[in-house]
Amino acid sequence: MIKEFNYQAEFKVGLEILWAALFKDFIIICPKVLPDIVKDVQVMEGDGGVGTIIIFNLLPDASPVSRQREKITELDEFSHEIGLQVIEGECLYQGLSYYKISFQLSAIEEHKTLVKMKISYDHESHIEGSIKAEKASESTLSYFRSVEKYLLNSA
Repeated sequence: MIKEFNYQAEFKVGLEILWAALFKDFIIICPKVLPDIVKDVQVMEGDGGVGTIIIFNLLPDASPVSRQREKITELDEFSHEIGLQVIEGECLYQGLSYYKISFQLSAIEEHKTLVKMKISYDHESHIEGSIKAEKASESTLSYFRSVEKYLLNSA
């Protein structure tokens, strides 16, 4: 049974700048923001739209797995929404059988953006997955905060 975990947070970066960093330029920005975890990011298949498969090559000391593959399952550039499903990665090896994260960005003010995050997950029947989903949401929020800091320091 698929469960959901919802979270939202405000960021001190304008909507279009944050959207570009999280979607359009993330292949370049992600390794800069997470230099101790991500070696590089590559588009394995697709053109950046729905169905595109992205590979995050991880550094050997950062994770027990060498890479994570994600598929873009939703994308609406007009409403600043994107959904990514993990199709290979650490969370799938640690009890979760399904993991998808969706984001919707909306402007609060000129230099403030609200990010609504929804994590959908399922776990193997004998393992409780909500703790892993919450931990994953903390990792995602930490990544967003790192992107925010990177953008504010680069401005």
